[in-house]
Amino acid sequence: MKAIGFNRHLPIDHEQAFEAYELAVPEPGPTDLRVAVEAVSVNPVDTKVRAPRHPDPDHPDNRADPAPRVLGFDACGVVDAVGAKVTRFRPGDVVFYAGDIGRPGSNAEFQLVDEAIVGHAPRGTEPADAAALPLTALTAWETLFDRLGLSPDGEDAGPPVLLINGAGGVGSMAIQLAHVAGLKVIATASRPESRQWCLDLGADEVVDHFGDLPAQLAERGIESIPAIACFNDLDRHYPAMAKLVAPQGRLASIIGNKTPLPFHELRDKSVGFFWEYMFTRPRFDTPDKGRQGEILDTVARLLEAGRLRTTRHEVLGPINVDNLRAAHRALEGGHVIGKLTLAGFDG
Repeated sequence: MKAIGFNRHLPIDHEQAFEAYELAVPEPGPTDLRVAVEAVSVNPVDTKVRAPRHPDPDHPDNRADPAPRVLGFDACGVVDAVGAKVTRFRPGDVVFYAGDIGRPGSNAEFQLVDEAIVGHAPRGTEPADAAALPLTALTAWETLFDRLGLSPDGEDAGPPVLLINGAGGVGSMAIQLAHVAGLKVIATASRPESRQWCLDLGADEVVDHFGDLPAQLAERGIESIPAIACFNDLDRHYPAMAKLVAPQGRLASIIGNKTPLPFHELRDKSVGFFWEYMFTRPRFDTPDKGRQGEILDTVARLLEAGRLRTTRHEVLGPINVDNLRAAHRALEGGHVIGKLTLAGFDG
C-alpha cells in the first residue's frame, strides 16, 4: 500500500521531512477495523510529532521509532475488513475517526483502528469534509462536557463560556457544540476573517485574542465566567483566565505550559483546572474508551440534522508528500482558520 511517512524527525522544509513508501497492507486484530482511507486532515499534533528532536538532522535523537513513522490523526474511509470480535461495523461501512497516537496513522491507503473509537460517518457528507471533524470534535466535546462539566443538553444555558482561540480547529468545533448546547459563547479571535468565522459558527461575542480580555469583557458587563477553555498559548492567557474565572468555576486547556504557572492563585476561589488530551482514552485503554465512538456518532447525527457544519476550510489536494508538507508548513505558520484536508491518493 502507499504511505507517506518519515525516517527522521526533520524541519518541514528538509527534502526528507516526508517520503513516499510502499508498505504491507496490515491485518486487523480482533477488535480492529481495516479502513481504506479516502480523506485525512492535518492537526497541530502532526507537526509536533514530526518536529526535530535535535538541531543536527543526523543526530540519533532524530531517528523515528518505528520507522517509517506514518502520521495522520483524522480520517474518513470505508471499512475494508474487520477483526473477529468486531460488532459495530461491517465491510462497506463509511466511517470517520481520529485514531490512536500509539499506532500508525491515516496517511496511508489502509489503516487499522479499534472499533471502539470509530464513528459512522455523517451521511451525505464528502469524505474531505468528514475527515476534518473527528480529532477536533472529540477534543471540543471532552473539553466542554467532560472537563468543564457543562451539559450537552441545554441544562447550563445562561452563564457564558469563554473559548480562547475560537477560529482554530478545536475552537471551531467548540463554538458549535456550545451553541447547540444552548450556552452563550464568547470566543477570541484576532483578524477580521477569523472573527467573522467565529460569528458564522455561532459565537455570540468575539473579543480580541491579543487584547486585555478582562477589560474587554468588563466593557460588556461581564466580570467573571464560570467555564473557560484555552485552545492556544496557555502561558500567555493563563493570567487572564485566573482573573476572569468565577469562584468554584473551571478552567481547561488542551495546550501545555512552557513555564511554571501560579496555580495557587486559583485556591481561594476553589477553581478546578483540567487538562484535555484527546488520546488519553485510546492510549491508556480506559474502560470508557467506547465513549469516543459514541461521541462521533452523535456528531454525525448533528451534522446530518444541520445543527453542525464541517470546519473544513480548504482541500489541499490528494494525499502526497507535497500536500502534506504544505499542510504542515501552514499549521506551523500559526494562521490557519478551521481545518486543512487532503483527499485521495495519487494514481
